[in-house]
Amino acid sequence: MATREATTHWTGGLNTGTGALTLDTSNSARFSVTFPRRVGEPEGTTSPEELIAAAQASCLAMNLAGTLEKAGLTPDTIDVSAAVTVNPGDGGLSIDTVAVTLRAEVGGVDEDRFAELAQQAKDTCPVSRALAGTTITLDAALA
Repeated sequence: MATREATTHWTGGLNTGTGALTLDTSNSARFSVTFPRRVGEPEGTTSPEELIAAAQASCLAMNLAGTLEKAGLTPDTIDVSAAVTVNPGDGGLSIDTVAVTLRAEVGGVDEDRFAELAQQAKDTCPVSRALAGTTITLDAALA
């Protein structure tokens, strides 16, 4: 199977330091990270939580496409957004929830069956599985 890698180089302390995050495997992106921006307004930086949101959204879109195909359905479009909430917790920050909104155009399926397949796709998504200790909510509907 595939292995994906990313690297962060950090300089300085937590509140005054800065980091550079590189997506090593694809060699296609480099992001700035800082702690104050992580818990405040991002202003041109990213955060681990934003990257988790991106991973959840893209993984679920692909997994739903496969789940639908296994059920004999072909999606026209799938749009997934994920919002990761981070709050202060015991001893540091804690990711409390991942709220997923999914809208899809799929012919030949009713709303109930689609909701069932969307839930199955969320539950079997590798990123959802990796986040098993976090509450992941799903708002899925046909567009």
